Amino acid sequence: MKSFTRVLVFSLFALALAGCVPGRETVPPYYKDLARVDAAVDASSAQQMISGYRQNNGLRPLTIDPMLMHAARQQAEAMASANNVRASLDPNNRLASRLSAAGESKTYAVENASAGYRTLAEAFSGWRDSPKHNAVMLDDRTTRMGIATAYAPGSKYRVFWSLVLAAPAP
Repeated sequence: MKSFTRVLVFSLFALALAGCVPGRETVPPYYKDLARVDAAVDASSAQQMISGYRQNNGLRPLTIDPMLMHAARQQAEAMASANNVRASLDPNNRLASRLSAAGESKTYAVENASAGYRTLAEAFSGWRDSPKHNAVMLDDRTTRMGIATAYAPGSKYRVFWSLVLAAPAP
């Protein structure tokens, strides 16, 4: 009976301890692999990451803007459909055209369009290490953001990214 009690106590202790350990399935949003049909970048995590970087460089944080989220989604999907980042250069798909269609034709805005990064952390690091992409993230005129990814399963890039930053709405 003593050994049964010891085994029972040990088992209960082990179960209690197991409840304190986070599951291995828990992956922070910035490390989630977005090369899946059902995946989407976590805009809040992106906003926190990019805003923190901007604040470390003496700039204002960004706020997520629904219109810019839509503009970013359009760009990411266009690039994924074309399987080419150059789709962002199409006259109908340029940032100014997308903003004008949304009623913000006079708003100052900049954009990062890229492909191949599978996680938010990879995209952020790639943009930070690229002078042109970094300049977009650190543009001192911007206060709002939108970000989106689109998955292209047959593409060598797999994930297409669009980050749109804009000045305050008129």
